[in-house]
Amino acid sequence: MPVTQGVKGVISQISGNQMPRIGAPPSVPQPYPTTVFFYEPTDITRVLQWNQGPLFTNIYTKLILATNTDSVGAFNVQLPVGTYSVFVQAGQNFYANSFDIHNNINLVSVKKGKLTEMNIVVNFAASN
Repeated sequence: MPVTQGVKGVISQISGNQMPRIGAPPSVPQPYPTTVFFYEPTDITRVLQWNQGPLFTNIYTKLILATNTDSVGAFNVQLPVGTYSVFVQAGQNFYANSFDIHNNINLVSVKKGKLTEMNIVVNFAASN
């Protein structure tokens, strides 16, 4: 049955030196097959952050749904209307690098009858 309300997207990864180089093409994000987690809206006080970066070792809010991406990092999930914090499995940790002005982490909103698109680039291994 097709997903008509929820979130769809693609998880990709960029790593290595991202500084522009004369004569070299820019890096292209690569597919990042992984697991995507949808939690209740989560702020920075309800996680255990690893080394003050975009990786988290523990999330202390309710997990609503987890889904695996396909081999090219694509996912498509049915979710109830609401707002969710989205984390991506990165090794033994959770990855998220977006915060709002209230320190809520990587929020996405699902509206009635709509499919929200959310693409995430995992870039903790990139350097500049």
